[in-house]
Amino acid sequence: MLLVVAAFIVAFVLLLYMISPLISPKPLKLNGAHVVVTGGSSGIGKCIAIECYRQGAFITLVARDETKLLQAKKEVEKFAINDKQVVLCISVDVSSDYNQVESVIKQAQEKLGPVDMLVNCAGTSVSGKFEEVEVDRFKKLMEVNYLGSVYPTRAVITTMKERRMGRIMFVSSQAGQIGLFGYTAYSPSKFALRGLAESLQMEIKPYNIYVTVAYPPDTDTPGLAEENKTKPLETKLISETSGVCQPEQVAKIVVRDAVQGNFNSSVGPDGYMLSALTCGMSPVTSITEALQQDAFVEMYDRQRESVFSCSWPSIKTVFGLAALGAASITIGAYLTQK
Repeated sequence: MLLVVAAFIVAFVLLLYMISPLISPKPLKLNGAHVVVTGGSSGIGKCIAIECYRQGAFITLVARDETKLLQAKKEVEKFAINDKQVVLCISVDVSSDYNQVESVIKQAQEKLGPVDMLVNCAGTSVSGKFEEVEVDRFKKLMEVNYLGSVYPTRAVITTMKERRMGRIMFVSSQAGQIGLFGYTAYSPSKFALRGLAESLQMEIKPYNIYVTVAYPPDTDTPGLAEENKTKPLETKLISETSGVCQPEQVAKIVVRDAVQGNFNSSVGPDGYMLSALTCGMSPVTSITEALQQDAFVEMYDRQRESVFSCSWPSIKTVFGLAALGAASITIGAYLTQK
């Protein structure tokens, strides 16, 4: 009987996977598209630019350090697939002055055309115990991590609505899904991006514009190396449980999700489970995604209740059903990652 149930669940997930494209957003074609990447001079931002460029996109790199921008430009240009592609560099602090941000985005659109996809990747991190973090750092992180995404988004949204198309990505963090020891300044600034993204998606979905929130884990970037210099021991121990990802891997996954119009973008099995458990009322892109999240949360709740209140036979039953559901969710997640 258990095998029949398992077969039914797997077949149901596969069926949903096959019909999902019929109701999901139409993928954005990157070949010839104009992609703006803030924080594009290093780390995840630079790798996202490379991933888009190798698919034929025109790239505008935005960052503060002009020297790093020019170096990143040379690295991105190595991945051209045709001689028409262009990499434009703009040096500006996206968190300081909206009028200045609006002006440089306008310049980029005059040179490379309307923005088809905006990637908000500019950000910084500070770790430390609450009372040990300087008060000014709380303000700075909100300016860079939150307003540094609000300003570029505001600068492109009108044109996207007029064209009735576009993609907007906010690069948050797993620390933007759950609060963590040592991130009392950092986590709130990343949580804020999710609130912005959820509200914005409601407003712009009728215009065929889709928002993606990426939740990368610790990633091997210059920013992480700098953060580790002052990271509390407790925070390091928590971070070590999930390991460190490579920025190229993260870029490939989040670009794919943005192109597909997925609201949530997670990396690896741990990231997928965390997104499912913290999804709340976040928008979903397909029926498959909604059912996967619902099933995962339901099984988690039942397991938790069983451990504390059920007899041993009941616990085995719940864990058996959980294993079946987990198998179907894993298959669905694997197929979605393909």
